[in-house]
Amino acid sequence: MSENAPGTGPNGHLIKTENLWKTYEMGTEKIHALAGISFTVKKNEYLAIMGPSGSGKSTLMNLIGCLDTPTEGKYWINDRLVSEMNDDELAYIRNREIGFVFQTFNLLARASALHNVELPLIYNGTPAQERLERAKRALEMVELEQRMMHKPNELSGGQRQRVAIARALVNNPSILLADEPTGNLDSQTGIEILKLFEKLHAQGNTIILVTHEHDIAESAHRIIHIRDGKVASDETRK
Repeated sequence: MSENAPGTGPNGHLIKTENLWKTYEMGTEKIHALAGISFTVKKNEYLAIMGPSGSGKSTLMNLIGCLDTPTEGKYWINDRLVSEMNDDELAYIRNREIGFVFQTFNLLARASALHNVELPLIYNGTPAQERLERAKRALEMVELEQRMMHKPNELSGGQRQRVAIARALVNNPSILLADEPTGNLDSQTGIEILKLFEKLHAQGNTIILVTHEHDIAESAHRIIHIRDGKVASDETRK
């Protein structure tokens, strides 16, 4: 992995994308989900990526999250050229650099909140005692330490999303990547989750929020609008 070692890419940015394309072939037709996207993200930014259905924002999220690779172009995280990594290298980056928060929570129904938060640490072989301490600390960060032994069906929707956020934070990732994180929540609970993101950002976390809702995007300090697979606008607000 020497070609992907830190320091070989464009330093000074947590994320840098350069002319990213994602093209799908449907028979004889080529569909360009992304058509030459370039932008940078600094450490401790709070960024929203928004656009209507079919704009390419979900495809871009999958590339940022190392769940997919671009057809063309380059993508760096922490000076590592991840756009040219193989599946094993991408899995390593996903586990170490990115904390995912999904609309549907993706929690194990029969496991406690504490065990759900521990899962990424189990996968990467963290020793049991350290695992427990780090999972408890992550639940404290999302103000859920009193509910750590409860199972998902014993928690409200907002509490379940807090568990999911704690799980995303437990590996101390470089990026917290949230896909429509308030989509399954009522409006008041959604506001509480956005306040939590603001608090986490104030503590030094880099947050990328993917959404199609204007009021959700406006909680971020910078908004990139995606349209037809391209950056339509890039606005710093705060």
